[in-house]
Amino acid sequence: MRIYIIEDDITVISILEDIVEQNELGTICGDTADAPPDLEGILAADPDLILVDLLMPGKDGIQVVRELKEGGSRAKFIMISQVSAKELIARAYSAGVDFFIQKPINLIEVRQVIQNVSRQIENEQALRAIQSVFAGRAPAPPPEPPLSRERRRIKHILSQLGMAGEKGSQDIIELCIALLQRGQTASQVGVAALCAQLSDNPKTMEQRARRALDRGLNHIASLGVEDYTNEFFTRYSARLFPFQEVRAEMAHLQGKGPGGKANLRTFLDGLLILAEEE
Repeated sequence: MRIYIIEDDITVISILEDIVEQNELGTICGDTADAPPDLEGILAADPDLILVDLLMPGKDGIQVVRELKEGGSRAKFIMISQVSAKELIARAYSAGVDFFIQKPINLIEVRQVIQNVSRQIENEQALRAIQSVFAGRAPAPPPEPPLSRERRRIKHILSQLGMAGEKGSQDIIELCIALLQRGQTASQVGVAALCAQLSDNPKTMEQRARRALDRGLNHIASLGVEDYTNEFFTRYSARLFPFQEVRAEMAHLQGKGPGGKANLRTFLDGLLILAEEE
């Protein structure tokens, strides 16, 4: 993974480069040092991940992210900030920021967030591969019997997420199996449309699945609050949920915010990939 650092503090740049290199998180393909961001140079470097400071002289990090996105950058963005104002954070997410790292720099947080970004990139690449394979194909009729191996694997994952006891967990399994049988993803079909194909009461089915997913988000966030290196937290927090929403739910559990919101379509697509692994 190619990483570019946009930061006006040389000391912070040095710390971040050391963390990346010593933990084998990727390759540093450039940094701004003490110069203003060279947007054309950054776009030419074509990084997979950009670490960008929020508060810089001249252009702030939000403006830089927006201009890089408009310039065609496909990189993921991690914003580095001492600021916790909700308005600024909301603006940053709207501009295209994927994750936040708080100053002062913390080794464990930087390593974990970059690893989560790396897994998210791999997840998206795998999803694009699945979509390209089935692009242009007519949906195949559901085979019988259902995919028993994938069904068992999905059920096992839901159990690890603390969702097995929820009524909606069975709905989630059936949604995934239907997608696997047809060679489609939730992003292609849409959750509401898929529920309408599988149930006489699609709204109830979708609501049950969403309630179960809320339970899963709460469970994974609680694992992260207790231990940021927890096996299930590191495995699932970025592959099945938007990580910023996991962070918001973690903050909520610590009494610091309204909580995160899970995305059922993202969750289902992530489960499809996990179900076919190994």
